[in-house]
Amino acid sequence: MNTTEQIHQEDLERLKSLRYMDDDFMTVCLADNFEGVELILQIVLGKKDIIIKSVRTQESLKNLQGRSATLDVHAVDSDNKEFDVEIQREDAGAGAKRARHNSSLLDAHILKAGDDTEDIPDSYVIFITENDVMKGNQPIYPVERYVTIGENKVLISDGSHILYVNGKYRGNDEVGMLMHDFSCTNPDDMNYEALAKKARYFNQDEKGVATMCKIMEDMRNEAAQKAELKSARETAERLIKKGKMTLEEIAECVPLLSLDELREIETRVLQLV
Repeated sequence: MNTTEQIHQEDLERLKSLRYMDDDFMTVCLADNFEGVELILQIVLGKKDIIIKSVRTQESLKNLQGRSATLDVHAVDSDNKEFDVEIQREDAGAGAKRARHNSSLLDAHILKAGDDTEDIPDSYVIFITENDVMKGNQPIYPVERYVTIGENKVLISDGSHILYVNGKYRGNDEVGMLMHDFSCTNPDDMNYEALAKKARYFNQDEKGVATMCKIMEDMRNEAAQKAELKSARETAERLIKKGKMTLEEIAECVPLLSLDELREIETRVLQLV
């Protein structure tokens, strides 16, 4: 078996272990899967009347300073409410400030020039975490804003909502069944067909398996390119710090980087001196 065939076999074995709790697999399964996204939101939010009119996966949103975040699943419903559904397997990736950042990007994306802020639709940032990051043994943790008035705390209904869903929860209710499905590797063992049919397609159908294998190959190539670019930038930074070569000479040694990129690195290096 040559290297290519071995990698393909490894991909097929890895594919058998993928779950909705793996963000790349979830985004593939939920791309254009309106029924599946509606199901998740209806259960998590306890609202059966949610109707999704658009779904975008792995969407990059930027603020005015150029800082961006890639949303796993960005959906909009028939009332123009916006939803960001994120999978977090590591506790460190589910911090409150990350949720705040994603929420602010959604708001900036929603509000257009000339819009009245009072007309801004509700937004929801939903973190589905593999572990119980809040450690309260609850299925869902809503995060809301309150104003303190004397000894009382009053909810501020500003339309911005953050929720954490405990992926470890296995109660005998809809949330428990949903979290079971998110951790399930066998589509035939899932409770909800809206999720199972997509997982089954990418796990078992010949065309779906081929699509997933191509996605995994692309991810490997992208990771290799990022690693190569990171190494090139580190090399350029070291050469610039030594100060013995011109940018043009460095560009010949590090062909991955343009002169403009090298100038940016030089500016950053000089600022740190």
